[in-house]
Amino acid sequence: MGTLNPKVALLWFSLWLGSGACKLDDPPGYGRQGDLVRFSGRLWDVKSGPGLLGPGPNYFSNRPSDVYMDGKGYLHLRIQEHDGRWYSTEVVGRDTLGYGTYRWVIEGDNENIANNTVLGLFTWNDSSFLTQGNSEVDIEIAKWGITNAPTLNYAVQPVNFGPYYPERVRGISTPSGDMIGVTTHQFTWTDTLVTWTSWAGEGSGGRVIGSWTFNRNNPSRVKNEGNRSSVPILIPAPERNTRARMNFWQLGGAAPSDGESKEVIIRSFEYWPLGANEG
Repeated sequence: MGTLNPKVALLWFSLWLGSGACKLDDPPGYGRQGDLVRFSGRLWDVKSGPGLLGPGPNYFSNRPSDVYMDGKGYLHLRIQEHDGRWYSTEVVGRDTLGYGTYRWVIEGDNENIANNTVLGLFTWNDSSFLTQGNSEVDIEIAKWGITNAPTLNYAVQPVNFGPYYPERVRGISTPSGDMIGVTTHQFTWTDTLVTWTSWAGEGSGGRVIGSWTFNRNNPSRVKNEGNRSSVPILIPAPERNTRARMNFWQLGGAAPSDGESKEVIIRSFEYWPLGANEG
């Protein structure tokens, strides 16, 4: 992979910060092999399809200008309009993962975000709906349509598939400025406990800006989708094909609430199975 000229990198960062309703300029074409991205030492499939897909529902773009790697190895995901239609973005890890610690480092102004955009950092399993509610544990950067809502959210599914279960989600009220710049977010997932922690800066050595714990003292809940219902779930378990995913999407598929194209930067992803030493 080539090295991005610092002046070019500064230009791209300036364009990202100041981007308006106009389409973002095309980025350098790093890190793509067709619809595959190599990010943080792992392969990720770029999600797309001919029609609307969840979450949202939204149209999902596989354009290299919307999902790409920069010269530092950071992953960029965009929400952008193409030919009068707004598109979200998502990448799906190819590795099967399970219980353990999942950590993401992100960069940007993740405090003053559009009311209806969501950055999701989570686990998912397409085939485990009936038994484990898709094996989903979440970190979500979103205001959920509420202007003054906190942007940092932790959740263990099911939360809002049928009845709303408020005990399974926590919005973290971070002090002003804490979600601007580089931040680190992780959860540790076991069969008896899920623990989330977020830090200012890169890695786990900085100031803690958020934390939450979900344990087996909570009730089991059912996930509903259409005519299907899962078994009651307390802490969902990973099953074969549980993977890490990252998406950047809009509630209801609408344009961002301020009408502007959006971009997020994910510096890294790390995973340690239970019993392994974290970096």
